[in-house]
Amino acid sequence: MGMWIGRNRKARVTYGFDEIALMPGRVTINPNEVDTTFRLPRREAAPLDLKIPILASAMDGVVDVRFAVEMSKLGGLAVLNLEGVQTRYKNPSEVLEKIVQADKNEITALLQKIYQEPVQPELIGARVRQIICREMRIPVIVGNTVGYDVTFEIMSCGPAAVLVGVGPGAACTSRGVLGLGVPQVTATVDCAAARDAYFKKTSRFVPIITDGGMSKGGDVCKAFACGADAVMVGSAFAKAHEAPGRGYHWGMATPHANLPRGTRIRVGATGSLKQILFGPAEVDDGSQNLVGAITTCMGNVGARDLAEFQQTEIIIAPSIKTEGKLFQTVQNVGMGTR
Repeated sequence: MGMWIGRNRKARVTYGFDEIALMPGRVTINPNEVDTTFRLPRREAAPLDLKIPILASAMDGVVDVRFAVEMSKLGGLAVLNLEGVQTRYKNPSEVLEKIVQADKNEITALLQKIYQEPVQPELIGARVRQIICREMRIPVIVGNTVGYDVTFEIMSCGPAAVLVGVGPGAACTSRGVLGLGVPQVTATVDCAAARDAYFKKTSRFVPIITDGGMSKGGDVCKAFACGADAVMVGSAFAKAHEAPGRGYHWGMATPHANLPRGTRIRVGATGSLKQILFGPAEVDDGSQNLVGAITTCMGNVGARDLAEFQQTEIIIAPSIKTEGKLFQTVQNVGMGTR
């Protein structure tokens, strides 16, 4: 499991999405016949069955009221940040415009100032009502974790699900600022092992949701194969025309007064939310038709549902993104897109 990095000190070898690949199965299935349903348990209420096993991240550049409603109509779930600009300002559009227009040398200071405004409890209620959510049992999801022991202990506290990932997000800088983080493949596998052990001990299944580090369909598919029950993504949805960030995305720990972790990045507005989820894809980099990528990959590995998808054979393949892709890399297209 580990290797020597110096005298008397070992370190584990860990892996991220770019370092693995999925093996095609012996038998294939029609992608139209696979089941991508994600079941999110709720205490004292029926579980939420989501046709789309992809959650939109609770980030101010990704989800607002309009986005949350549209995501719901399409069969998915978007999470609104109740400590963001939507609940600090009556007119968040003006604030979002300032963030979008700010110079990159001034954006960190601006975000720190914007998020100093206190959260207004009445706005929390207002936003919830705008999403047309008046009364429901809300599942409590806890995170983020990256290891077996902590995940197992958190599950003992009774959450509906656990988020997996520290520092992998496109707009996150925690790994550079603090040196913390575990690549998402290893983090997901370890947390999935904790989920299975907890289920064996208690007979209560607590899903894990891999959160961050996935910008393309291939990344999402690898997360499921590593054991994720669902995924949460931010930058992929920040590209939607419906996203409040207007082609920009920023980390939610950026406003930290003493040690900001996160930055604002430009991802561009490349298509509608429906396109990003279901296509038709108008770009060649795998960032659109995410659900189509999942169902097609499931068909190729012979998985009828997400539980079977989690059993996919995985190989270590550090050349998977570059092998035979010289022209794409040189021309900055397809898999060579930077």
